[in-house]
This record gives sequence, C-alpha cells and structure tokens, in this order.
Amino acid sequence: MKYPLSPDIKPEFCTTGSFMRLPAERENAKVAIVGMPFDTAASFRVGARFAPQAIRQASMTLFPYHPIHKVYPFDETNAIDIGDVSVIPHNIHRSYELMEEAVGELMKKGIVPIGLGGDHSVTLASLRAAAKVYGPVALIHFDSHTDTWDTYYEEKYWHGSPFIRAHEEGLLQPSKVFQIGIRGTLNHPGDVEESRELGYNVITTDELQNRGFENVFEEMRTIIGDTPCFLTFDIDFVDPSCAPGTGTLEVGGFTSKETLQMVRSLTGFNYVGFDLVEVLPPYDPTQITSLLAATLIHDFTSLVALKIK
Repeated sequence: MKYPLSPDIKPEFCTTGSFMRLPAERENAKVAIVGMPFDTAASFRVGARFAPQAIRQASMTLFPYHPIHKVYPFDETNAIDIGDVSVIPHNIHRSYELMEEAVGELMKKGIVPIGLGGDHSVTLASLRAAAKVYGPVALIHFDSHTDTWDTYYEEKYWHGSPFIRAHEEGLLQPSKVFQIGIRGTLNHPGDVEESRELGYNVITTDELQNRGFENVFEEMRTIIGDTPCFLTFDIDFVDPSCAPGTGTLEVGGFTSKETLQMVRSLTGFNYVGFDLVEVLPPYDPTQITSLLAATLIHDFTSLVALKIK
C-alpha cells in the first residue's frame, strides 16, 4: 500500500496522527517530517508548541499529487514522519541539543528533515546540525522579521535571535543568506541594516514587490548555486488576513496564493533541510493558518522530489 493514503482509500478523519498518515519508518526515505514543539523562546504570544499536531491534522485534507510540479512527493521521496522531539519547555539549551541530535541523525543518513515548529528559535538547532554534516550552509529565509536582534530582556537565545547566533557560530555562509519579505515597525532605525552588516541579503516586502520575485529568484540562483541550502519559513511572512494564527503579526504581507507561487518557483537548489515555524493554533480558529502551513510542507517535499527525480 502506498503512502500517503488518499481519501478514496481511507477517510480523512481516520488518521494515525502523522503528516498525511505517513509511516514512521520506510526503506530509502529521503524526507522526514519532525515536530519541534518548543515555544518558550517567544517574546509575546505563545502556543506554537501545539503547531506540529495542528499542521498534521490540517494535512488530512490534502491530496497526494502535486499538479504544478507533477510529482507524488511523499511517494517519490519515501517520506516518513518520525513524530515530535521530546523538548524541555523550560530549558532552551537542552531542547536545542535534543533537536540538533534528531535532525543531525537524519542528515547523516542523507534524509532531508522538514521541521514543524515551534517558535523560530528552533531553527538554530537545525542549522547547527546542518553545519556539522555539510559545513556552513546557504539560507533562504521567508519572514517579516530578520530575527538578528542580539538580546531581549538581556537574554541572547530567543525567537528573535537565531540568525545572529548562527552567524556568530559560523553556521552560515553570510553572502548566501537571503532574508525575504521583511516589513513592519522596528524597535530602532538600524534594525534591518544590522542584518545587512552581517553580510546577509535582506529583501524587504517593498523591494520584493518592486523588483518582482523572478528577479530575486535569479539573484539567489546565481549566488547560492549548488551550495547546501536550508529553507526556513516563518508563517508571518504571509499577510495576517491569510494566516492569522501566529505570534507577531505584521500587516501588509503577501496572500497565500502569492506565497505559494514564490515557494513553488524555488526549484533547483541543493536543499538539505526545511522548517516551518510560528504557527499558533490557539489564534487560528478556522485552521486556515495550519492548512497553509501543511500545503507549504507539501510544496517543500515536492522541491525535494524534483531534485531526486
């Protein structure tokens, strides 16, 4: 029997609890879904610890075939869902160790992990794992915030600092980091410039709209090339009218349709990992945020399937 099971084989509401009813083990797996339900590094709203299961539940309404890329992504990658990392809510550093270990074990086997966050602090654990396996990596970062703020309440590890910590730890190739969709009010006038001073390519929402995503995409393809690449997606990249269930909302973003068009164009990169973060189910009463997140996971898997096809 093939996975994921489509609704014409088994009703959507009959579920194993995994993403699209994927098994926990399969031979020759190339993709693994892994939950990272850590959210106590958030600065305002919390609740992203409940996102992995909410996204998995929303995935039940998806069908297995991707009509744009013309692949069955979960079959062609022999995808699995290994469940959630048993994080420790009150201990970010021990949780980092546990998440890094889980992601690292997958990467060592040549499996591309797709993390279900959690707040954005979890990405640092995946980048630590990736750097140990592949060396410093390229990064495609969709977000309305740069997440390169140094400290908050004098704490250095929180969901607004993963990419300054990654820079300090030498996990990234700065010239091959693209932060896309930055917008909104700031604490200080130099916040965006501080990210550029790290060597990152910051593409604001206004610049992205003026240049067009195709132009930005070509720049990324030229600069990143075949470098091992990690893609991290903060759901607040999307306008809150389409993704209200998140922690730090910023108006003036992109629609779900525009977002999917951008992500689906990102073919040809040497992806070694993905994550999707900052979905807060308590603020998502109609589940449209979780459904968009699940659809993006479907797209991420399709990008891997295209690479190995």
